[in-house]
Amino acid sequence: MPFEAVVLNKTSGEGRLQAKSPIDCELQKEYTFIIQAYDCGSGPGGTNWKKSHKAVVHIQVKDVNEFSPTFKESVYKATVTEGKIYDSILQVEAIDEDCSPQYSQICNYEIVTTDVPFAIDRNGNIRNTEKLNYDKQQQYEIMVTAFDCGQKHATEDVLVRVNVKPVCKPGWQDWNKRIEYKPGSGSIPLFPSIHLETCDGPVSSIHTTIELQTNYIGKGCDRETYSEKSLQKLCGASSGAIDLLPSPSATTNWTAALLMDNNDMIFKFDGKQGAKIPDGIVPKNLTDQFTITLWMKHGPSPGLRAEKETILCNSDKTEMNRHHYALYVHNCRLVFLLRKDFDQADTFRPAEFHWKLDQICDKEWHYYVVNVEFPVVTLYMDGTTYEPYLVTNDWPIHPSHIAMQLTVGACWQGGEVTKPRFAQYFHGSLASLTIRPGKIESQKVISCLQACKEGLDINSLESLGQGIKYHFNPSQSVLVMEGDDIENINQALRKVSYINSRQFPTAGVRRLTVSSKVQCFGEDVCISIPDIDAYVMVFQANEPKITISGMDHFARPAAQFESERGVVLLPDIRIVSTVTKREHPVDLKEHDRANKPVVLEEMLHTLDFCDILVIGAELDPEQECLELDHVELQGKHLDATNSTAGYSIYGVDSMYNYEQVLRQIRYRNWYTSATFDRKFRVKCSELNGRYTSNEFNLEVNILHSSNSNFMDHVNHIIVQPQFLQSVQHPEGSISAVHNSVVPSVATVVIIICVSILVFIITLGVYRIRTAHQHSSADNEGSKENEMDWDDSALTITVNPMEKYEKPHQTEEESEEEDIEDEEEDTTSAESDESEEEEEEEEEEEEVIVQNGNKQNATRQEQLEWDDSTLPY
Repeated sequence: MPFEAVVLNKTSGEGRLQAKSPIDCELQKEYTFIIQAYDCGSGPGGTNWKKSHKAVVHIQVKDVNEFSPTFKESVYKATVTEGKIYDSILQVEAIDEDCSPQYSQICNYEIVTTDVPFAIDRNGNIRNTEKLNYDKQQQYEIMVTAFDCGQKHATEDVLVRVNVKPVCKPGWQDWNKRIEYKPGSGSIPLFPSIHLETCDGPVSSIHTTIELQTNYIGKGCDRETYSEKSLQKLCGASSGAIDLLPSPSATTNWTAALLMDNNDMIFKFDGKQGAKIPDGIVPKNLTDQFTITLWMKHGPSPGLRAEKETILCNSDKTEMNRHHYALYVHNCRLVFLLRKDFDQADTFRPAEFHWKLDQICDKEWHYYVVNVEFPVVTLYMDGTTYEPYLVTNDWPIHPSHIAMQLTVGACWQGGEVTKPRFAQYFHGSLASLTIRPGKIESQKVISCLQACKEGLDINSLESLGQGIKYHFNPSQSVLVMEGDDIENINQALRKVSYINSRQFPTAGVRRLTVSSKVQCFGEDVCISIPDIDAYVMVFQANEPKITISGMDHFARPAAQFESERGVVLLPDIRIVSTVTKREHPVDLKEHDRANKPVVLEEMLHTLDFCDILVIGAELDPEQECLELDHVELQGKHLDATNSTAGYSIYGVDSMYNYEQVLRQIRYRNWYTSATFDRKFRVKCSELNGRYTSNEFNLEVNILHSSNSNFMDHVNHIIVQPQFLQSVQHPEGSISAVHNSVVPSVATVVIIICVSILVFIITLGVYRIRTAHQHSSADNEGSKENEMDWDDSALTITVNPMEKYEKPHQTEEESEEEDIEDEEEDTTSAESDESEEEEEEEEEEEEVIVQNGNKQNATRQEQLEWDDSTLPY
């Protein structure tokens, strides 16, 4: 015991209880012990003492307020939902180490931070005094202190952090509204981090639909914009399809007056236009098997009893108003009319075939194929087969001598009216309208022709999980997924991607929507999941620059043009495509953005046509033509057409295959006497003219016999016997001027002109010899048997007076030319051995001057001189 008893007065027996050391209430609040008193005893030694009875002493320690309150936690945290008033968000708790109730109890709490929407009661419960707004403030930090009942406050205030979260709204979270797509990226995920928040709802299954909306891109989505002929060739369609809505040109001018979207070959009809197909484009007898294909975008027809809207119509041109066959829309029904002639059938036969489809009037693009195998007619819409819901029969048409008129966008009314005119106009848009007589199309080809090049995709189907069901629509623009586990659905949706396989996709926005339906366990009211509205931004592809190069000027003797094979026009043509890219510098401080280096990068892509056009007068089929062996087209997706205006190669194929075919095109002219040159122009295209090449111009000169005689004369003068060999000048250092005028002049003029020419050549040879002597002074070897001829500075100017035939050349003129030849030989020859000269004169020499710089050389440096048939 920390106490002791001390006797103060032995006589009176007064004593004192006192503490032996300081007493701490916090260590022990009270003490209880027993005391006894002893007398002094008897005798000197104090023996035989006696003690008193025992007394119980109870001591309570009075407390001093020496300790301040302290909080149990260093930081308090809580999360609340916006928009709610809470009775208690959280409770803070402080303690006091004093021992007495007065000083050890916490009598009050107080929020030290001012201007906060919170309050605290004496028990430490914090509540909000107003509704919190997540958008206004997402977190509050407040300081709280505590007081004991002695009004002593805590030495350290405590931090209370209140996080505000938005109201729990069921829906998809962690997705981006904008998804960027660069051409050539392949397949990119749309929602790589998405997950579904159900707010702890009792969800039993989820049904999700992802839809890519591309109905405003081209013909319903990003499809290839090649011409219909090229697409059919690419898809392996039967040959013989006739394009009824081609691009306007000199040969297909019936669509020139129609409204057209040039980018996508779309023709718009507003109820005022119609086009007459010229006679001979489509045969009169389509046979019992034929196919009609088209893209159509059509809305509801105006009026309660709408008029027929004609897509295609073949009717009487004059006198009567009979429709032989027609395809039209009437009250959102597609109707095909086919009336047989009496010479084809003489019984009551099917004549009208009706289809009722919602898509006909939904203002969206759809691909229609009408396959006719009379008497059966089948409709394919977007690759799906539809049988007619109504077939009506009719009698055949009586035979007559009346001509028929085929029209598009309206029907021609040639009879029963005062003046023939169009009627039953179409309202909507059409594209790629073709008719193929004699054949029907297969399901595979139809699917290829209408296939989208963009759509939705799923990465790694194997990892979707057992509980996920999914389904694509034919165009892969809609994906439906269903599952009963939220996490599996989250994982599956993260694998959904966008893909565009076009090398040059149509730039722009593709809208994307995700709609979901949730079923709950036995709940009448289930959570509602808002739709996702996002979009894919497809960037513009780097535009290619298609360049055609090759030899752009040459000359050949007339005999080669008149030969059976003619002359190859483009033996070394080269087609190259490049794109311009800017290199991005690493340090923008050291490199100016405006001065980024430009890099030309070669790329490979397809072409869809190349035209060789005749410049000037068209080809005369009586004496000239362009030819190509059609075996060159085998194994390629190419076809060709020939006309007096030029040669056209078309089809979707590689640049290499186009080069190989162009290098085989020949020009023949079997009456060359009146022709001295021909000019051609080559131009190629990708995506039906979206990207076009440069215009490559080619000039071909025809060398007649007068030119050959002139060459013989010049070679005899300037070429020494010991140098007669095959010489090739790659840089085209010899130039000549060709003139197509053939004058008639006197012999004296000829002699004067030849003399002037010989003088110029002699002077040139003299200068060459002088220069050669200076340059070869230090060289060893014999200078008597051979001479090096540097013709880099030699220019032969041909007088136009020389370019005619000389059938009546007199002996005098021949002798004078021989004399001049001998003088020239005397001036320029190094050797005096005449026998060797005579032997050398009997040999043949081929001098071929080719164009060495091709496209960049000037016309004066581009004469090819073939005198291989001229003897010396």
